[in-house]
Amino acid sequence: MIPGRTHAAPMGILSRLRSVMQADATAETRLQLVTNIVATDLVAEVCSIYIMRAGEVLELFATKGLKTDAVHLTRLRVGEGIVGTIAASARPLNLSEAQSHPEFAYRPETGEELYHSMMGVPIVRASRVLGVMVIQNKTKRHYTDEEVETLQTVAMIISELVGGGELVNKEETLPTDGIAMLPLRLEGNTLNVGLGMGEAVLHEPRVVITQFVAEDPEAELERLRQALSEMHGALDDMLQSSESLDDEHRDILETYRMFAEDAGWLGRIREAIKSGLTAEAAVQKVHDDTEARMAQVQDPYLRERVNDLQDLANRLLQHLVGVEKIAPDDIPEHAVLIGTNMGPAELLDYDRTRLRALVLEEGSATSHVAIIARALDIPVIGQVKKALARIEAGDPIVVDGNNNQVFIRPGDDVLSAFKQNVKAREKQKAVYASLRDKPAVTKDGVEISLNVNAGLLVDLEHLKEVGADGVGLYRTEIPFMARSDIPGVESQVALYRKIMDEADGKPVVFRTLDAGGDKVLPYWDNHGEENPAMGWRAIRVTLDRPYLLRQQLRSLIRACGGRELNVMFPMVAEVSEFMQAKRLLDMEIERESIKGHRLPSRVNVGVMLEVPSLLFQMDCLLDQIDFLSVGSNDLFQFLFASDRGNPRISSRYDTLSPAVLNALSSVVKRCHEEDVVLSLCGEMGGRPLDAMALVGIGFRKLSMTASAVGPVKMMIRSLTLSALEDFMKLQVSKPKRSLRAILRQYAKDRDISV
Repeated sequence: MIPGRTHAAPMGILSRLRSVMQADATAETRLQLVTNIVATDLVAEVCSIYIMRAGEVLELFATKGLKTDAVHLTRLRVGEGIVGTIAASARPLNLSEAQSHPEFAYRPETGEELYHSMMGVPIVRASRVLGVMVIQNKTKRHYTDEEVETLQTVAMIISELVGGGELVNKEETLPTDGIAMLPLRLEGNTLNVGLGMGEAVLHEPRVVITQFVAEDPEAELERLRQALSEMHGALDDMLQSSESLDDEHRDILETYRMFAEDAGWLGRIREAIKSGLTAEAAVQKVHDDTEARMAQVQDPYLRERVNDLQDLANRLLQHLVGVEKIAPDDIPEHAVLIGTNMGPAELLDYDRTRLRALVLEEGSATSHVAIIARALDIPVIGQVKKALARIEAGDPIVVDGNNNQVFIRPGDDVLSAFKQNVKAREKQKAVYASLRDKPAVTKDGVEISLNVNAGLLVDLEHLKEVGADGVGLYRTEIPFMARSDIPGVESQVALYRKIMDEADGKPVVFRTLDAGGDKVLPYWDNHGEENPAMGWRAIRVTLDRPYLLRQQLRSLIRACGGRELNVMFPMVAEVSEFMQAKRLLDMEIERESIKGHRLPSRVNVGVMLEVPSLLFQMDCLLDQIDFLSVGSNDLFQFLFASDRGNPRISSRYDTLSPAVLNALSSVVKRCHEEDVVLSLCGEMGGRPLDAMALVGIGFRKLSMTASAVGPVKMMIRSLTLSALEDFMKLQVSKPKRSLRAILRQYAKDRDISV
């Protein structure tokens, strides 16, 4: 604060802004009046407003203090200069010496070389940066947090004016591709596989706020109280109507319901109302502030909490302004939802019988909405950039969740191909279904065990549907990630018992908690890691936090009720790590025995081979374990030092290379010699051609997604294994980058279904 200055109360500036926003004047005139008020109120010699134009260019639209000739002349690209940096990061900057900032960009037409201190905030509406507002002073002034917050409040109020289309045509900021009703293809990441077609329904629950400044703060607080009461009641009704969902899905909604009572969130809203904002403006301001603070956070758990809070803010705004809940008849019979992101409750607002697919600009495979969509069997594609800008309501949409593609306003050729694809898939599904009760046996009589990978109770339904032999991998971390606290022993016992009951006597291999790294649990502080896949995760976490592992092992032992228990430890890099984990298991077995609890009929202990270092410890390892399961996804990215999430190199190396097949052949040989059961779980086992190669080098047990069981079983029943084994022995010694083409030709020549 500069000497001799007295800071005006927020109510004062808000009252004057209300008069300006209601004035009978052009939008640009009102914008100029805003700069005058802010400059006066914050004792700034300059106040300027830059508006986003087409091509991500920020144009000076109004100023008090800079040269007036610079208006509409001065332009900065997003990321250029301090103004461009604020727009790129969507975060405020507070600088007592702006000209020494590395991003400072001098524009001689403005005359701003006279000014040293600078503070700027983004103008944000519906999570999009529409411009930047800055103040400047000649002295080296440090602006207070209160002044930053005041400028943010002003930016929020004028965001409706900026985004309303009076200053800049809204179409001008849209990309030119795909508008004018042209066909368009977008790509993203598959969060749930499947095909879907329907009309686009834009999920834009943002409420347009028309009144920002309150005349009676006490009345606004009462409006907030009533709206919160209505929202809590609506959420309780939703929980009651979702009884058909499994326990872990209800846990997600229960956690979401807890956020609606978060004291910190509600306290910030009440403080904003007391500063002079209406209830709805206060809700929006608190959300915008939270989102701006979290914009650069990479922690997936925290990002999902921001999404949940956004959903709650939208719900609260709807109750405040009287927006009614979406009616089932408001969406078409075949609907494809398009949104930036969604909370789990938002998805359940829609009539799920009409939803054919979901397309998100953000989203991850472990997000709550993806988990719920998976339970409802809705195809989902996430990370589809600028989907809302490129898609219009009512557009015909084709979603190919199997190939990460979204077709907007597809032509007749795409629609025809899609319909043929759907028919072919239905026909193929019928063929696979006819194989359900038939064994996966080669023509020369060798039986291959086909199992499914699972992570939710709903996945267990597929066991009978596809005729799998059991669950080769049950990922236990998903129920942990869906809760706001550690699931207790009784809760875990109930879940694991239900899993074994649903398996109906078929074996289930439980992988112990594989969390940490990029699969963050909310129970401990998470410190960002540059390479989370090779960081503090899986067994490294549970050995450092043994109470987590001991509680889980205790729960698994109790859940068995005299049945066989199969436990597998993930991400083991050294035999000593396995021995530590095995000791904890032995302790829990002894503990349960002393307490008189019924023990499993047999306990089989295994390791997931994901870290290449274990390849050089096989002699010691195989003496200690009952089974070994190759985790192909992680093993191969570590083997090639190739991040499978990096698009530049994700396809550079092939799983069907001599290097991979030779490494796996050595594992097969050693497990056979030591009579240790060997399996492979991962994407490789679910691809018929890759599975053919695995069977050819000696694998007799594979685990895959349920949808892959049919195609792999058909492949197995169409091949003669003895001939394939001889062929593979010749091929793995060749110095080739990949054997894929050779194996495909081999299959084609012998009518093997791949």
